[in-house]
Formats: sequence, C-alpha cells, structure tokens
Amino acid sequence: MTLRGTVDSGTWTVEAMTSPAPHGGYLCQISIAQSAPEQEFGHSFVHYRTFETEAEAILDGLRAGMKWIELKNDHVFQV
Repeated sequence: MTLRGTVDSGTWTVEAMTSPAPHGGYLCQISIAQSAPEQEFGHSFVHYRTFETEAEAILDGLRAGMKWIELKNDHVFQV
C-alpha cells in the first residue's frame, strides 16, 4: 500500500508519499511548493532514513517537509 499526505497553508504545500524500501521498511518522498508572497519555488527529496511502518514514514516525511519550509522562511538558507 502507498500512503499519501498533504499539508497546505495556502502559500506553501508539503506532500509526502511512501514506497517500499528495497531491503524492507518504507521510504518517504517529500515534495514542497511555495507561492506568493514569497518567491515561487519547488523542491523534492527522499527522506534520509527508512521507517518500519508506513505511518511512521508519512508522519515524519510531512514533519520534515514542514521543517524545511520553516527554515527557508526564516532565511536560514537561500534557494
């Protein structure tokens, strides 16, 4: 089974989708998009770790995406 989750604030969106890992467990693909008033951008990445359950993968993936948005909006890094 594949789980998908989305968090949408109106100006940014975080989407996460799980998939089986090659050697057991689950991976999470995370996609981020932001629109006005900030400069529009998109970014996609695979979570750095493998999870035992899909529920863990999707929740941590959404959390990581939201943290990424927070750091970008705090100008910790530039994209």
